[in-house]
Amino acid sequence: MSDSAAAEEPYHVYTPDDDHHFPDEKLNRVLEFVETDEEIEAYLEAQNINAVDRMRYNDHGTKHIEIVRNRALCLYDLLKAGDVDFNGARQQGLAEEDEAVIIALAATLHDVGHVVHRDSHAYYSIPLAADILERILPEFYDAADRVRMKGEILHAILCHHTAETPLTTEAGVIRVADALDMESGRSRIPYESGGRGINTLSSQAIKRVSLQPGDTTPVMVEIAMTNAAGVYQVDNLLKAKLEDSGLEEEIRIVAVNTNENHERLVERIEL
Repeated sequence: MSDSAAAEEPYHVYTPDDDHHFPDEKLNRVLEFVETDEEIEAYLEAQNINAVDRMRYNDHGTKHIEIVRNRALCLYDLLKAGDVDFNGARQQGLAEEDEAVIIALAATLHDVGHVVHRDSHAYYSIPLAADILERILPEFYDAADRVRMKGEILHAILCHHTAETPLTTEAGVIRVADALDMESGRSRIPYESGGRGINTLSSQAIKRVSLQPGDTTPVMVEIAMTNAAGVYQVDNLLKAKLEDSGLEEEIRIVAVNTNENHERLVERIEL
């Protein structure tokens, strides 16, 4: 994204040098470590093989993880600005600065289970992510805090799957952020190779997803779509992720059909 585009949408990409509504020094050190880690890089590339190459599903690789992590941290920033309580780190006796680290590492590792199989990947992600965390966390935490951090990160990873219920606000952020990667670029690979499933077609209809402070809630998610196929992404995927996330009262979703050239079957959806 260009600097001008980022300036127009300040909650689109997490920028370490910006001012945030939370302590970010430790997060930025962790991100610097993670983004140069060869094992994590290999996982992010390999996890797309089952999802895209073999099952012709939407992108679950490096770009998906980058987008989800950015959306998760921007969503977290907006929620902190709205004084939403985060209980995961707090109830473990961890510091406020650890909330963002939990979110960032969970977002980074939530889909590594795809290297085993797309089906039930959230459960395969747990042991794989646990092994990676055993190597990363000692760089930043003592033994006791490593245990607490690992538990919170793995909980957030598990609960991005709609069959599981988040018990922390941090986990709720990961659950919702995972569904916020729905812009048309996500479906580029399967679409160009001939995939025409509902996930691919509905993603093609979503042109922009914007996060911003809401008037009545801490966060408003605005979605611009060009045809009614985008309703599937909004109603079946994002709505399902928002339900039972613990953030239902904090996030307002507005989807608008921006197509001026064809009959609009759907003008506007609000959740």
